[in-house]
Amino acid sequence: MVEESPMNSQERILARIREALKVPAPKPGSHGHGGHGRDVAPAPVFAFQGRPVQVARSWLPPGGSTPQEHLTRFAAASAELKTDFRCVESEAEAHTQLRHIADSEGWARVASHHSPLTDAATAALARPTLFTDGGYVPDDLEVCDVGITTCDVLVAQTGSLVVNSRTSGGRALSVLPPHHVVLARKDQLLGDLTDAFQRIEQLHGTHWPSMISLVTGPSRTGDIERILVLGAHGPKKLTVFIW
Repeated sequence: MVEESPMNSQERILARIREALKVPAPKPGSHGHGGHGRDVAPAPVFAFQGRPVQVARSWLPPGGSTPQEHLTRFAAASAELKTDFRCVESEAEAHTQLRHIADSEGWARVASHHSPLTDAATAALARPTLFTDGGYVPDDLEVCDVGITTCDVLVAQTGSLVVNSRTSGGRALSVLPPHHVVLARKDQLLGDLTDAFQRIEQLHGTHWPSMISLVTGPSRTGDIERILVLGAHGPKKLTVFIW
């Protein structure tokens, strides 16, 4: 009689995975409970261009239903995320505050892309500016103190902003400089992620950019002993101006 050899660690792990896969998992949103421990009735499914986009609202945090609630929620989320959120009265006031930040941090070189908002801001700063729209040398971007971009939308629900490679100066502009500044208008601030993706689809149709990114606060990591470190994989500072 031949005895079977005992399973090694890898075989035991794979056996447990195979056993677990026999139990069907509930679909997202079908648990009967919403987020944050409260019972929520199943959300109705509304189709946007044939796709259900609002079913997630029953288990995601609220984003508010009015423009003022959106501002309040985005400000609260920004404070938690350590985003410097500045709701100003006008574009001119944004430029004034931007100059103060530039002076206090000693910006010597700015990176940006061409758009009505960024062109006006970089002109107000009156500092050497690298525009990334038409190609650039990566080493030149690395020595810039700040990257100034626009965004597609801002999401009150999560304190996020959505940038893309086509309208936000490429893939690296919002990532490589140590300080990322975003310029936006109040009508770009939406309640939740479902609203945000509807707006993005309205903006781009079927011709989507090659990269769309949700920026939620400055870059961070807590991998080592759960100690929060900002700027580990991207900008250490994130400033958002809205008017």
